[in-house]
Amino acid sequence: MAGTLYVVATPLGNLEDLSRRAERALAEVDVVAAEDTRRGRELLNWLGIKKPLVSYYEPREEEAIPGIIKRLLAGENVALITDGGTPAVSDPGYRLARAALEAGVRVTPVPGPSAFAAALSAAGLPTDRVTFAGFLPPKQKARREALAELADRRDTLVFYESPRRTVEFLRDAAGVLGDREAAVFRELTKLHEELLRGSLLEIASELDSRPEVKGEVTVLIQGAGEKAEVSEEEARKMLAAALAAGRPLKEAAAEIARLSGLPRKEIYAWGLEIKSRASSD
Repeated sequence: MAGTLYVVATPLGNLEDLSRRAERALAEVDVVAAEDTRRGRELLNWLGIKKPLVSYYEPREEEAIPGIIKRLLAGENVALITDGGTPAVSDPGYRLARAALEAGVRVTPVPGPSAFAAALSAAGLPTDRVTFAGFLPPKQKARREALAELADRRDTLVFYESPRRTVEFLRDAAGVLGDREAAVFRELTKLHEELLRGSLLEIASELDSRPEVKGEVTVLIQGAGEKAEVSEEEARKMLAAALAAGRPLKEAAAEIARLSGLPRKEIYAWGLEIKSRASSD
């Protein structure tokens, strides 16, 4: 009889967030598949559990899957864990779960910590409709294109981002989506947990004033409203943010015209004024 694949959520940072069910699952399985075996071993040691670990991380998922499926079909129970949070949510896992299901293996979630859900619960933004976009492409052009695809969604938008790219991401988002209300969580559940609220550009300015941004970052952005009136002042701010982020004027003017309903030629002329002032400074 085949074993069971347990998809086990583990703490983001505070070990006290581990559920009793997750602890029991880790204690009872035959083997633990971990995104990082060193961090997996640290967690098991903290729990006083001794289990063999196998490596399962994203660049080599396809290589690891056959061996894990073989164990499951031989009757072993396997727990899948990542470095923190819920496996397969912007972390390795869905390919293994799919392969197990296709092989006729039972897959059971052991729910628990998730940066996405934790941030959403405390951000003060609407939670009835949500789009989770995870990590957007690191390259600016591709990132802007991905943001543009989300521009008309009325859902609260949730992203994960590298601390090194957070300021750039926020400015790109303001340039593409408009300077919307947002919340940025840093180091969720850890000693230095921080929540920043305000507009995208306000938060970007605050983080840019620091020597560096540290820790894992979750960004939540208010969804698009009704086809709302966008004042000239707001449109000018959007344009300035887009140009400051390096977006081509023609592209930025077209996008802001679409969002605001203002004439594209007029917005383009503002952009020329901004560029002229910048070159004379």
